[in-house]
Amino acid sequence: MEVSESVMKGLQTLADPSLFDLKSFILFTEVAFDSLLSPRGESALVGFFIEERISTGQLVQGQGKANQDLKHIDPITLKSCHTAATTFILEGIKHNVDKSTMGSCLEDLRFSTERVDIFYTSFQKNKTALECLLSSIDSCPPHVTDVTWRLEYCLKVGLLLLLFYVNALDISCLFSQQNSHVHKVNQPSYLISLNTEKGGTSSHINFNCTMEQLQDLVGKMKDAAKSLERATQA
Repeated sequence: MEVSESVMKGLQTLADPSLFDLKSFILFTEVAFDSLLSPRGESALVGFFIEERISTGQLVQGQGKANQDLKHIDPITLKSCHTAATTFILEGIKHNVDKSTMGSCLEDLRFSTERVDIFYTSFQKNKTALECLLSSIDSCPPHVTDVTWRLEYCLKVGLLLLLFYVNALDISCLFSQQNSHVHKVNQPSYLISLNTEKGGTSSHINFNCTMEQLQDLVGKMKDAAKSLERATQA
């Protein structure tokens, strides 16, 4: 696993027993995992450490324990450690790390064996739920499996605008019986249908575009294909 320097510094701070005794470390670890799975989890850690709120007892029910047990730690330090821990957790989920890999990383960041065990136990406990969470927010776009098109051509008959759909550019047959009430609009456009697939589910994306827009789209797709080809050959 590779993490940024800021993540490493945050985890090294979390490993420092002079800042986080074992009790504080256990609580912090629990809240870090909860903050990823619950919208109220992070507030238990960073939302109520303002001294005046603690002194006046303005604590949300169920969050007082986190405030009281961690209030001796500077809020900025807590937040940097929280960001580092949650980033590390998500990286571990994405790479499906085992105990050996995670333990090696944490030991390099000065975690004691006991703290490694505590952290990894929480990781295993919440792993399935976090995997489901990550899969539910997948940003991968649908995969285009096929494309079809047809030409849309407009005829104005009196006050009515008729749309004809043909599958070729030769549309002369449409006007073989024109009369004085039929006029070509001369504004051809294209109906494009993209067949897509995501997660085994098929769908369609349909849109209309002019010839100029279609040429621009094709040009950009060619540029993207060339960029991908260069990247794979690098």
